[in-house]
Amino acid sequence: MPSGNWGLFMIRIQTEDFNIDTEVKTLRKKYRNAGGVVIFLGTARDISRGKSIKNLFFEHYPGMAEKQLNTLREEAISKFNVLDIGIIHRIGRIDIAENIVLIISVSQNRKEAFLACQWCIDELKKIVPIWKKEVTVDGEIWVEDHP
Repeated sequence: MPSGNWGLFMIRIQTEDFNIDTEVKTLRKKYRNAGGVVIFLGTARDISRGKSIKNLFFEHYPGMAEKQLNTLREEAISKFNVLDIGIIHRIGRIDIAENIVLIISVSQNRKEAFLACQWCIDELKKIVPIWKKEVTVDGEIWVEDHP
């Protein structure tokens, strides 16, 4: 699905990169009463657990990951009384400094937007079936814990 085309559900899993500005503007323009927009951008770093990382690789459980993301989105909207949440997560090979995940929280007030955004990334790492492999100078490691 191309960047910026949120469709029926405000969640996407994709291989291609996304444009942060385009994604924020697309979601935000739906809500004239939005007073706060908070984003979380997860990117690939070059060091993890003291090892040099060459790149990352993400896999997901097709269908189930999207379902879990949508459930997470709906729960966050209800729990934090925000106007909307958008979540994009990339899969496949991710090079160092590239974007991995984008969460956009749109709310009438900033406090709820911040809380919803943080809750979403924390829950995503706990419940969504997306797995990360770190390709290091010493070999490949599937990451089991969620920092």
